[in-house]
Amino acid sequence: MKTSLGVVWSLSFACMALGANAAELELEGSRLVVSGMLDGTAIKAFEEHLFSGKVRTVVFENSLGGTPDVAREFAQAIRATGVNTEAKGQCHAACAYAFLAGKEHRFGRGFQVNGLLIPVSQRPRPADLVSRWSGEDGLKTLAEFAGPADDAPAAAEPPAPVAAATPAAAMPAPILKERWQPSQGVLFTSTPTLFGRVYNTFYCDGTQGRDMSRCELLSDADPYKLGVLTP
Repeated sequence: MKTSLGVVWSLSFACMALGANAAELELEGSRLVVSGMLDGTAIKAFEEHLFSGKVRTVVFENSLGGTPDVAREFAQAIRATGVNTEAKGQCHAACAYAFLAGKEHRFGRGFQVNGLLIPVSQRPRPADLVSRWSGEDGLKTLAEFAGPADDAPAAAEPPAPVAAATPAAAMPAPILKERWQPSQGVLFTSTPTLFGRVYNTFYCDGTQGRDMSRCELLSDADPYKLGVLTP
């Protein structure tokens, strides 16, 4: 387990250099390839592509960052147009939520290691591993990190900085909601072997750093049974 998991983590950080820049879009026939960070710079162009009716599949390739609010915008456009999604290489945090919004959502084919990291605030319970990511429930976790648009503070009155000594419980709710840890969550992996692909699911609490072998292997968490991947 440590060997394959270490490979996934090493590739994730190798790909992070590719995904550190702002999102880039490339139209390949009916496939729209999205790479890089979902930081909002490409959302207008992304929506134009999808609402043109020419795109059938959105491919997220090595996308390892972004904000919850932008993730919601990408997801809304994907759901509204009914396109499919595909994750090729590593798709973490904001990318994972946009990926789950697809009518059908699959890992890409090829010899690369695929990984989908869905941030969660705590270790999932057995009940979560039955229904948390099935259908519309797949996007409910996002509410833990990003509140409704009308929760945002008015632009004319920016919030005052919070003193370092202020307890977390006393901080305004929107500040807490907008935070997620990119290395904490449930990681679904697909690793190519001579006998086909091997699927594993892990919980990473964020303390593992670059050593993914410290993440906890979760049993009974097949991504197809959970609805994270569609046949």
